[in-house]
Amino acid sequence: MNKDIKEILISEEKINEMVTRIAAEIDRDYKGKNLVLVCILKGSIAFMGDLMKKVTIPTEIDCMKVSSYGAGTESSVQINIVLDLIRPDLSECDILIVEDIIDSGRTLKYLTGYLLHKGARSVKTCTLLDKPSRRVVELTPDYVGCEIPDEFVVGYGLDYAEKYRALPYVGVLKPEIYSE
Repeated sequence: MNKDIKEILISEEKINEMVTRIAAEIDRDYKGKNLVLVCILKGSIAFMGDLMKKVTIPTEIDCMKVSSYGAGTESSVQINIVLDLIRPDLSECDILIVEDIIDSGRTLKYLTGYLLHKGARSVKTCTLLDKPSRRVVELTPDYVGCEIPDEFVVGYGLDYAEKYRALPYVGVLKPEIYSE
C-alpha cells in the first residue's frame, strides 16, 4: 500500500462491481435514447473509461473540464468551465454527466442547469462516489456507485495536488499529507 494512504476504502474489485451495476442501470434506463456520456475531466477519466466499456447500448462520449477546487481540500464557490460541451445536436441529446465524486454538489448542480439551459433534451448525473454529509446544495445524483464517509480520498482518478490518480483503488489519504 502506498505510504501516504491511511487505508483502502474501496478495492479495485469493489470498484469493478459498482461500475458493472451502474452500466446495467444505464443500459436499462437509456435504451432507445440518444445517450451522450459526458466525462468531467480530469478526475472522472478512470471511471468514464471503465463505464463506457460496460455500457452495451449505443452511446457517444464527450468531455468537459470544470474548475471548482483550489490547491487545497475545500470546494470553492466559483464554478469555471474550462472546456465546454459544444454540439450542434444538443437538443437531441440525453446527457449523462459522469463525475468521480460529489461532495458539496455545487459543480454538478451548476452543470445540470447549465446544460439544460444550453438546450439538452435531458441531463442526469452519475457519480462513482457520493459524500452527502458535505452537501451544501439540493442535489441527488441519479446513479451512484456508493456513499462514502467524510474522508479525503484519492485514487482511481481522484487526486491531491495532481498525485495519486493512478492508484487502482480508492484510499483515504493520511491527514498529514494534505494539512502540511
